[in-house]
Amino acid sequence: MVYYRRAVLSDSNCKKINYRHYIIFGTFSNKDLLVRRKIPESTLPKLDRSQLITSEGLQKLKEEHDQLWRVERPDVTAKVAWAASLGDRSENADYHYNKKRLREIDNRLRYLRKCIDDFKVIDYHPNQEGKVNFGAWVEIKNEKKGLQNRFRIVGYEELIGNKDYISMDSPMAKSLLGKAVGDEVIVKTKLGDFVWKILTIEYQK
Repeated sequence: MVYYRRAVLSDSNCKKINYRHYIIFGTFSNKDLLVRRKIPESTLPKLDRSQLITSEGLQKLKEEHDQLWRVERPDVTAKVAWAASLGDRSENADYHYNKKRLREIDNRLRYLRKCIDDFKVIDYHPNQEGKVNFGAWVEIKNEKKGLQNRFRIVGYEELIGNKDYISMDSPMAKSLLGKAVGDEVIVKTKLGDFVWKILTIEYQK
């Protein structure tokens, strides 16, 4: 399994859609405009993010860790040993490729272990009903712009591969937390302030 991060497409044809996403979420990182590319975890910027995660999110991190540790790392290690046995390594593409892949796997494993140890799991509780909290599915509408969207508020590490998830650290999530159905919130963005009305709040129980 190759570790992926996501990158916004630079195609000018995406500008209108990207603008729409900015209005909704207060950020240009539109997951609908993302492509997959390989970026080692060690090269990613260190950001101040909440260390919260859902039970499902933590389980996915554990499954990824087990896949890397039990399946992919042994396989790549064997390939490195085989390539090294061929002799001269200076022009041995298989050796250098698999050594690089092994480093990427080890970096990812260290990162996953830290996440698994440090992240706090937030499960559903009946007290959350009626209010927007971590883990909630929220449907909102901007009547002025004619926009409507539904998403789940989760931790940063749960965003990858889930186009309907947003980070609880996003401007939108911060504006919604603690609010109820019928409430209106103002999301401040660089393009201006946008008013959203909460239509529904649901939780996975």
